[in-house]
Amino acid sequence: MFEHVAVLSDIHGVLPALEAVLAEPDVAGADLIVLTGDIASGPQPVEVLDRLAALGDRARWVGGNGERELVEARAGKTSPFEVVNWAAGQLRDDHLARLAALPPTVTLPVAGLGEVLFCHATPRDDEEVVLVDSRMARWAEVFAGLPAEVGTVICGHTHMPFTRLVDRRLVVNPGSIGMPYGGDGAWWALLGPGVQLRRTRYDVDAACARVAAESGFPDAADFADEYLRSRHSDADALAVFGPRDGR
Repeated sequence: MFEHVAVLSDIHGVLPALEAVLAEPDVAGADLIVLTGDIASGPQPVEVLDRLAALGDRARWVGGNGERELVEARAGKTSPFEVVNWAAGQLRDDHLARLAALPPTVTLPVAGLGEVLFCHATPRDDEEVVLVDSRMARWAEVFAGLPAEVGTVICGHTHMPFTRLVDRRLVVNPGSIGMPYGGDGAWWALLGPGVQLRRTRYDVDAACARVAAESGFPDAADFADEYLRSRHSDADALAVFGPRDGR
């Protein structure tokens, strides 16, 4: 049973945001750090993967569509997102092997919450969309076949933090470390014995300058300006994602 678990999702290859969260006392002191996908598809993929690998057994990794797309891009399947194609070309063979082997879900016992299932988008699909205002019927479809003992589900993918009940199950989205929608800073969650949605503030101007200077991605400055400054609100994101949840 883990007393305290930090959940970091959707880092998207942004090292300054990741470093700010890893420096948080509650992350440094957590029993476990769970990474729920879309870890490296961004402007600093190698640096982020190496920093996380240094955590060793303190970190559990879950694969998302970002990991799958990096592996696919390296194998010759071009992504519509240029940062994915660029990032795939930066990775070493050991990075690719690790990403290709990541499980789609991990279930762990957490104090106060019982059995917690961690996934990227939904338990059954790495890019399916569910939102804070998704219909109950949609949640029932997405959670069909989930073991009864799983009382909490952690999902990322949409970059907007929320907690809500779904027919007696607690659902938590920790938000995004590197590409937040709805406000700058790095968003994450702390589990045990309850759920805390957390936001780590850092010097965004300095982080944007650092990404632009340190990344070899040609559009790194624009990427940082758009995403680290959170140019997209949660209202914008909900409007875009809404049609993808079956409504």
